[in-house]
Amino acid sequence: MTRSQHTTYFLTESPAAHRPAYQSALGRSLDRLDSLIGIAGLRNPKIGQIGNRWAYCDGPDWVMGFLSGQLWLAYQLTGNPALAAAARARRPQFRAVLENRKARDHDLGFMFSLSSVAEFLSTGDEVARAMALDAARCLLGRFREDGQYLQAWNPVGPQNRSQAKFANGRMIADTIQNLALLHWAHRETGVTDFREVADLHEDSSLRHLVRADDTSYHTFLFDPATGEPLRGETHQGYADESSWARGQAWLIHGFANCHRLTGRKASLDAACRLAAKAELLMGDSAVPVWDYALPADGTHPIDSSAAAIMAAGVLMLADLVPKAEAARWRAFGHRLLDGLLDHCDLTQTPGAEGLLAHGAGHVPAGRGDAMLPYGDYYFIEALMRAQGHQTFFW
Repeated sequence: MTRSQHTTYFLTESPAAHRPAYQSALGRSLDRLDSLIGIAGLRNPKIGQIGNRWAYCDGPDWVMGFLSGQLWLAYQLTGNPALAAAARARRPQFRAVLENRKARDHDLGFMFSLSSVAEFLSTGDEVARAMALDAARCLLGRFREDGQYLQAWNPVGPQNRSQAKFANGRMIADTIQNLALLHWAHRETGVTDFREVADLHEDSSLRHLVRADDTSYHTFLFDPATGEPLRGETHQGYADESSWARGQAWLIHGFANCHRLTGRKASLDAACRLAAKAELLMGDSAVPVWDYALPADGTHPIDSSAAAIMAAGVLMLADLVPKAEAARWRAFGHRLLDGLLDHCDLTQTPGAEGLLAHGAGHVPAGRGDAMLPYGDYYFIEALMRAQGHQTFFW
């Protein structure tokens, strides 16, 4: 289905029905996805480039599931079979990940929750279910019993000793988003290992990544031989003791979702504390800077992806906390969405292939202002949550 003008979609009575801007932005986002199908083909967006065009993944990549996730959400909203077909056509690429151990790391949840799990939940396809369970078993195999965490990146061995030394024994904030795949596998199979490992990694995240002042480390290092906790560090943030905005957002969304799936009070408390700290650190900003501890002098990149992830996370929180507290998180989610619409929205920019500008992909590596596929996915999720939708693939 191709539409000449954007269309409005609603599944439920919306707590934000008085905010037609979100309704309109969601319609424009779905129109953009329609147009992207013919442009991207079987390619998966990796990062934006000049002219708001996508550069695409070259083989397996941790971001490859985010377009699939957008397509399955759009299919959920519209029933358009072309969207499901475009998402399903990517299945061989995800099967290739399962067949290549070097392509598998902690991001299997990002990849397969938004592709295979999404397909199974949307269509009941048993092949998709089997692929998602295979991915969950691979993720389970990354658990380090000594330190009670899922190993993040792959130590690459003797051909790159410095990378192997850096990666070995390291957990990172992003991984909490991938625990949803393990919780799904537990619900599907009843195998307790999936739930137990997810809970243990979550406990370690709370113990080692969340600081006493409710800021967060991006990564935490353990002794690879003994599992002894060593120190928190950053990889994409400004400094080891700073607070990388997207890492804080991953943890907000991740802890909130863990509570939704398990009912554990500590998860909800962590999500609320991290969200309150981010709200405080943002000050009067409409969109967070890429790290909350940057020097006051100078101009620093903002991160639309951190805003989108956090918006989705705090709007989820609003559905999990008592009514008196829910208003606070809903207002914060609306504030973040308003900032994105005012400063980063590309859905009204002719020729743009993505949804959001000004994503801070990896500032220390020189990627500080670009469209990002994960920013786009969470933007759609947040817009849906702001209108009362509660069915997602996590």
